[in-house]
Amino acid sequence: MNPLKVTCIPAFDDNYIWFIHALPGNNPEKKSQQQIIIVDPGEAYPVLQAIKAHNYQPEAIFITHHHGDHTGGVKEILEHYPVPVYGPATENIPAISHKLDETKTVSLNSMGLSFKILDVPGHTRGHIAYLSQNNGPKSLFIGDTLFAGGCGRLFEGTAEQMQHSLAKLLEMDGNTLVYCAHEYTEDNLVFARRVEPDNPELIQRIKNTQVLRRDGKATVPSLLKLEKQTNPFLRFNSDRVIKAAEQFAGKKLTSPAEVFGTVRYWKDTLD
Repeated sequence: MNPLKVTCIPAFDDNYIWFIHALPGNNPEKKSQQQIIIVDPGEAYPVLQAIKAHNYQPEAIFITHHHGDHTGGVKEILEHYPVPVYGPATENIPAISHKLDETKTVSLNSMGLSFKILDVPGHTRGHIAYLSQNNGPKSLFIGDTLFAGGCGRLFEGTAEQMQHSLAKLLEMDGNTLVYCAHEYTEDNLVFARRVEPDNPELIQRIKNTQVLRRDGKATVPSLLKLEKQTNPFLRFNSDRVIKAAEQFAGKKLTSPAEVFGTVRYWKDTLD
């Protein structure tokens, strides 16, 4: 599999639409760099403008879940570029031509790219993620299941479902690059500091994030290793997070799902 490159298209106030490019590797032809996969296009205008400006060639659209800020631009994009649309099998997204679940992989031979599908319900019932199978560090396109320093709200799923989904990420290589769909990092880390005020990795991450945002730079992608160290929604097995969650709940918590659910509810009360 070829290595890949990812570029960011800002949308709305805080959304990120991702363009996945294949890199030519040992192939001297550069056409593959112009070929793109469009991930979660919530609006069409910035996507179409970027395609025109750079002479990109769309090959596919990837959808992680049905929310409008991830799907709203699909119809208009297809009017200009009638490409395959991949998305969750169990969600009502009319434009999807290829329905996916965890039993499937997606291979785009023209780009030399392949992706493993993960079922990650919780934010929505059928939410999926795309994990690259390319050479080099893996890239995870996670939609709204995991944010940098946070996670999505439980709009449709349960705490048990979301905790199970996030547990899958703990088994993955820490060098995986995590591409979420929103710039929520600063706010997420303020809450993370409430949960773990003495976490040294978190304290340093907050400083680094403040510098990036002051300079107008994105905090995404993040490194999965860093999420494991600092994201309270991935740290439901950490003694410090368990203790903080129990103090908030005022009772003993007996399972990772209970810990996760308590931390999620805790943040909900502050939003």
